[in-house]
Amino acid sequence: MEHCRKQIDALDEKLVELLNARAAQALEIGRLKDSIGLETYQPQREIAVLEQARSENRGPLDGGAITRLFERIIDENRRLERLAKQKETAGGDPGSGEEPHDGAP
Repeated sequence: MEHCRKQIDALDEKLVELLNARAAQALEIGRLKDSIGLETYQPQREIAVLEQARSENRGPLDGGAITRLFERIIDENRRLERLAKQKETAGGDPGSGEEPHDGAP
């Protein structure tokens, strides 16, 4: 069991690294969207990302689990984009805990 837990710990470390790399790319995309006047929330892109993730899935997680995990990842990346935009535009009080609404669910 200890060996399996060590493998999980190593995988968790890689997951954190990958999630942060993805978040960094999402921030860059957020800056690009902002520079050309696009909204943070792009529903068609989100649908495409979810479909791609499900199509890559080979289990043991089912498609619903993959969808839920990626929805959460996307939500957190969108939140990060909003916070970055808020800091750049100073349109809100970053210390208030309130975020601007981007039309996302």
